[in-house]
Amino acid sequence: MLKRKATAFIKSWADTKEKKCLVVQGARQTGKTYIIERFAEENYEELVEINFKQMISAVDIFAGDLTVENMVMAMRFRFPEKKIIPGKTLIFLDEIQECQEAITSLKFWALDNRFDVIASGSLLGIDYKRASSYPVGYVDYMRMYGLDFEEFLWGMGIAEDMTDNLHRYMASKTVIPQAINSSMMNYYRQYIATGGMPEVVQKYIDTRDFREVDRLQRSLLQGYQYDIAHYATAEEKVKAEKCYLSVAKQLLDKENHKFQYKEVEHGGRAQKYYSSIEWLLRADMVHLSRLVTDVRFDLDDYSRDDFFRAYTTDLSLLMAMKDLSLKQHIVENTLAGSTKGGIFECAVADALFKKGYRLYFYKNETTKREIDVIIQQDGKVIPIEVKSGNTRANSLKALLKNNKDIPYGYKFVDGNTGVSEDGIITLPLYMIAFI
Repeated sequence: MLKRKATAFIKSWADTKEKKCLVVQGARQTGKTYIIERFAEENYEELVEINFKQMISAVDIFAGDLTVENMVMAMRFRFPEKKIIPGKTLIFLDEIQECQEAITSLKFWALDNRFDVIASGSLLGIDYKRASSYPVGYVDYMRMYGLDFEEFLWGMGIAEDMTDNLHRYMASKTVIPQAINSSMMNYYRQYIATGGMPEVVQKYIDTRDFREVDRLQRSLLQGYQYDIAHYATAEEKVKAEKCYLSVAKQLLDKENHKFQYKEVEHGGRAQKYYSSIEWLLRADMVHLSRLVTDVRFDLDDYSRDDFFRAYTTDLSLLMAMKDLSLKQHIVENTLAGSTKGGIFECAVADALFKKGYRLYFYKNETTKREIDVIIQQDGKVIPIEVKSGNTRANSLKALLKNNKDIPYGYKFVDGNTGVSEDGIITLPLYMIAFI
């Protein structure tokens, strides 16, 4: 069983006395169902699980009055072998987007407060099939992503005390012993090639076979394409799929990583395709990094909706859009040019999204200097440059020189740690997981 950080969040929720219902959000195949089932096994005497895609008729449980007594009675008739006891039974409503009344019922479960209730479903369904009375104020949310690099290391057998050491190296900004740094970079390349989807990671742990990894990644991609076909409106189906499948090309096959509609279709324009990007974003199939016109806090005030970079939800999906040979080049460290830079930029963006950061980038139209990634941390603007080698970060240096309110910036490299007088903190690429 892969160890996930989300387990600690669910445990904290479960230990709360006056708790709301917990809604676990996230894209398909990020491990939502699995982690909830395992948590129930370890922390409850009984699990009542309703998957609304598999048990279509279970919607009848929520067809009458949405009182807790009525719903529990209906569950007891439906699952006579289950003991539904307050405090000892977890009620798990999976794929809840398929049942609007079940979404509405979360308010009444929360008000009653006798039973622990967890709901899960894709962001797509929850957004687009919203109940008439959505339980705002009666639910807590947890966002699930694929594994981050630290979770990947745990899965590969690296003990937590060893990853704790990486945290300490990060905090102290000290040079990492070469043997450790080299080993971690090798693991990081494996992680990039594998991605963070739990099933894919487990397959790699079990087989170390990238052909098997590739097969699973492509199956996942097909699943996402199915979701587009299943959930998107008729006018969006084709456009959304075209936009989605163009992401890898836009990030890896050209130096300018800004999303361009002309790469989706010859002569493509925002007027035609922006609604499709919005759809993919709401569906949690892509993340966006937006251009900012200034680097002052709050960056959202200076962001532009019409200039952005689009990233896949997980590196697994990005890999599935490219040939198997890309994984070989990543693992063997034989990439070069814009592809290598693009891969590392995607990996850094992926890590930051999984840590909950909103991403921005900056380009000065006068000087043409560009900052790959900008985040906000503790009320401060933090610029980040991603380098495929250990080259100079001239844009970052100039930005820090001209903006004294920005205390420092990070340069992530295929190298080791260093701190310059210019305020640039240089770190190995894998350290992005600990920022």
